[in-house]
Amino acid sequence: MKKIQMVDLKGQYEPIKEQVNRSIQEVIDNTAFINGPEVHGFQKELEEYLGVEHVIPCANGTDALQIAMMGLGLKPGDEVITADFTFAATVEVIALLQLTPVLVDVNPHSFNIDVEAIKRAITPKTKAIVPVHLFGQVAEMDAIMEIAEEHNLFVIEDNAQGIGTNYTRKDGSKIKTGAIGHVGSTSFFPSKNLGCYGDGGAIFTNDDALAHTIRGIVNHGMYERYHHDVVGVNSRLDSIQAAVLRAKLPHLDDYNAKRRASARKYSEKLNNHPKITTPMICEVCDCHVFHQYTLRLKDVDRDALVKHLNAHDIPCGVYYPIPLHKQKAYADERYDEKDFPVTNQLVKEVISLPMHTELDDEQIEYITSKIIEFID
Repeated sequence: MKKIQMVDLKGQYEPIKEQVNRSIQEVIDNTAFINGPEVHGFQKELEEYLGVEHVIPCANGTDALQIAMMGLGLKPGDEVITADFTFAATVEVIALLQLTPVLVDVNPHSFNIDVEAIKRAITPKTKAIVPVHLFGQVAEMDAIMEIAEEHNLFVIEDNAQGIGTNYTRKDGSKIKTGAIGHVGSTSFFPSKNLGCYGDGGAIFTNDDALAHTIRGIVNHGMYERYHHDVVGVNSRLDSIQAAVLRAKLPHLDDYNAKRRASARKYSEKLNNHPKITTPMICEVCDCHVFHQYTLRLKDVDRDALVKHLNAHDIPCGVYYPIPLHKQKAYADERYDEKDFPVTNQLVKEVISLPMHTELDDEQIEYITSKIIEFID
C-alpha cells in the first residue's frame, strides 16, 4: 500500500505533469509574470465554469474576502454575521476592516451557519452575512438570500472550501457556489480542491459596478497607471500560479467526483457504528465536494484516536479545535455560551480523515479498519 497522506499533491500532479511544466516554462520564457496572458486566460475560463460575469483574481483567499468587503463599501462599526465554526480568516478580515464581527452557531448536520441564528443576530447595524461552505458542503443559500433581501443586507460567500459545488435552488435550477451571493471569494491554496502551487485567490460577482471597484482595489486603487481613484491594496495572482490553475481547472469536476466517491466508501465502512456520525451525503445531488471528510465521535477519546491513527501512519486533522468566539483575538463580552451549543460540542467531537483525489480502496479500508479497531 502506498503511503497515506492527508493531501496527495504529488499524486495529483503526475497525470498533468507535462502540461503544468510546459505552461510554467512558457511563462518564464515570456517573462509576463504579473497580469500576463495566463492570468487573463484563467479569469475567462473560471468565469465560464462558474457561470459568473466577473472573476477578479487576487493573491490569496484571505485577501479575496477582505477586498470583497472593501468593494461593498462597508464602514467601521457595521456588523457582519458569520459562523463561529470555521477558519479564522473569515472573521479576521472583518476585524481588520474595523467592522464588527457577529458570530453565530451552526447547523449540527451540515456544520454550516444556522439560518435561525442569523435571524436572531440581525440588528439595525447589520450590513452583511458571510456564509461559509464549510468542508465543501453548501450552506442554505435560498434561505440566506431571502433573509438578506428582507433586511437589505449583502451576502458574501466564503467559497474557499467549496469551489465546484452545485447548489440546487427551490425551483430545481442549479448554480455554482460563489455565484449565488452578491459577491463570492475563494482560495487557491495548494490543498484546496482547485489549488495552485503557492498562494492565490479570486473574487466573483455578477455586479458590473462592484467588479469595476474591485478591479481597482486589487491594483493599488488604479484603473490608469499612477491614477489612484480608490483606496486599494496590492493583491494579484501571479502568472505562474494562473498557469497551474488553468491546467487543473478542466479536471476540477473529476477531482470533486473522486472526492465524493471516496466519501461514499468511507461512509459505507463507518456509518453503521453507533459512536460515529458520518457526513451528510446527498445521493441525488452534488452539493458537497468534500474538501474535508469530517466525522463526529460520541463517547470516544479523540486525542487518543489521533495518536492511534498516527502510530499506524494515518494522518488526520481536527478542524477546528477552538470556536472563534473563544479565540483570544475575537473574544467579546457580547457572546453568551448558551448561544453556541452546537459549535461548543463540535469542537470536542470532530475529526477529519485523509481526503484527496488519489485515495484508493486499499487505503480507505486500512484507515477505517484502524478507526473501528480503536473504537471497539
